[in-house]
Amino acid sequence: MEEATLERPWFRFYEPNVRRQVEIPELTLMGMLKQTKLKFPDNLALIFGGKKLTYSEMDVLIERMAKMLVLRGIKKGDRISIFMPNSVNWVISFFAIQRIGAVVVQTNPLYVESELKALLQDSGATGIISIPQLLPRIAAIKADVGLELIVLDYLSGFSGLAGLGLADNSVYVDLEEQLLDLSLDKLVPPEWVSQADDIAVLQYTGGTTGTAKGVMLTHHNLVANALQAWEWIGGQEGKERVLTVLPLFHIYALTACMNLAILSGGAMIILPRFDIDAVLQHINDYEPTLFPGAPTMYVAVINHPRIKEYKVSSIRCCLSGSAPLPKEVAIRFGELTGGRLVEAYGLSEASPATHLNPIFNARVGSIGVPAPNTNSKIMDLETGLRELPPGEIGELVVKGNQVMLGYWQRPEETKDVLRDGWLYTGDIAYKDEDGFFYIVDRKKDMIITGGYNVYPRDVEEVLYTHPAVREAVCAGIPNPYWGEIVKAYIVVKEGSSETEEEILKYCQGKLAGFKIPKKVEFRESLPKTAVGKVLRRYLVDEEREKILQKERAAEAQVVANQEIAVSM
Repeated sequence: MEEATLERPWFRFYEPNVRRQVEIPELTLMGMLKQTKLKFPDNLALIFGGKKLTYSEMDVLIERMAKMLVLRGIKKGDRISIFMPNSVNWVISFFAIQRIGAVVVQTNPLYVESELKALLQDSGATGIISIPQLLPRIAAIKADVGLELIVLDYLSGFSGLAGLGLADNSVYVDLEEQLLDLSLDKLVPPEWVSQADDIAVLQYTGGTTGTAKGVMLTHHNLVANALQAWEWIGGQEGKERVLTVLPLFHIYALTACMNLAILSGGAMIILPRFDIDAVLQHINDYEPTLFPGAPTMYVAVINHPRIKEYKVSSIRCCLSGSAPLPKEVAIRFGELTGGRLVEAYGLSEASPATHLNPIFNARVGSIGVPAPNTNSKIMDLETGLRELPPGEIGELVVKGNQVMLGYWQRPEETKDVLRDGWLYTGDIAYKDEDGFFYIVDRKKDMIITGGYNVYPRDVEEVLYTHPAVREAVCAGIPNPYWGEIVKAYIVVKEGSSETEEEILKYCQGKLAGFKIPKKVEFRESLPKTAVGKVLRRYLVDEEREKILQKERAAEAQVVANQEIAVSM
């Protein structure tokens, strides 16, 4: 990367142990795992549900599953979806798919049928790995999608198959049974060796338009970003324990939890979902050193009524992403743990991390400085061709080893965001004289609620199917806990009298839970431009003004109470 050799202002703020340029080996994800297994065979790799696996034990299970997939007809380049919560078998499934040169299609287990169908059809997935509880959703769309292989975690004893009418040509496999099948050890799978520039993952995102697109991330992209993150945090090889409560279907967790842990020879402490009591108990029992998360998670930790009863001092570093990190949260978390909580920035198209705050010299409110092997600049919003000086607001663009290959089967949209190797992020930002970057706004209207991405168009399309809805628009409204919440603004048809409860009930089953609006406001009309485009930003500004008015009123009341107290 030719720009990496140039002097950049942010280099002065790198920690002493962080190199400006890191050598990225021509290595696949499976190659990365094999290297760690050879170096740390007896180190703990996975901790989940009270069970523990070493790297050697995990490698055996990955090899068995890879052989099973080959026996069931999976070939190099096939797309296979993983559709289940965090677990040991999620990790084994991921690397078994990589072992045979296939591609992981990341799918959110909270998705309802229509959402899952869209991703499977777009990716051309031929197989899916899931759990029995989610099989009804798969069954509802199977005929339309054409799945040839369905692998279910812990199928044994599950009696739901008969009632789902699944007597068809698909092959159903019990994952747990296969992982215990010693006869697979005698088989030798084909040596379908992946190359570093092969696609490893299709990570679905709304990109800059809100329409779900498969981000093509190569082995090189993902290995590079794990190395960049590891260089930044300056950990101890073979000693780290990474609390993995972020969902692994999300690119943030894939890199900052799984790949980072495996690269470093550390252990993943896996939880299927965020439950504050379970999280604190796992911190107490397993003493993680790294805790990648979203601000809502750290808010829950510092506000837990019995936080002082738990041993949280093992945590030395937390990279916060997915939403802006409030200053008071970072300070309070540091006071409780003695560790550092700093904000980072990334996006699916960059594997995801591009900017990180220096661990001991963070600037609150900033997303930090570009990672090693990464360049970044601010370009004018009008043409995207003119680089802007410090202090001026424009579009954030980045360049580095972690930047995607492109969007799956979408060459025109790829051209829009990848220009001469630079990724145009769609985020509006500026940088200061020292090279620290600050996000101002989003060009895209994506809402980030509790670390999950919600694209307003998805919600609006469901609302428009309601017989009483004439117009609908959704926006992200500031919220102290969730970062943002989804709020729907609705104009109903004449003669209709729907309630908020009826609208929310209508959305259930049609949208994943995190996408369902938390508030509904009925209006006579929506603010629009002269050409009829709804002014979503106006609604957000309106909500911010309401919050400011409440804060001013509260402050005025405090002053009034003090004056009354003085006069008495």
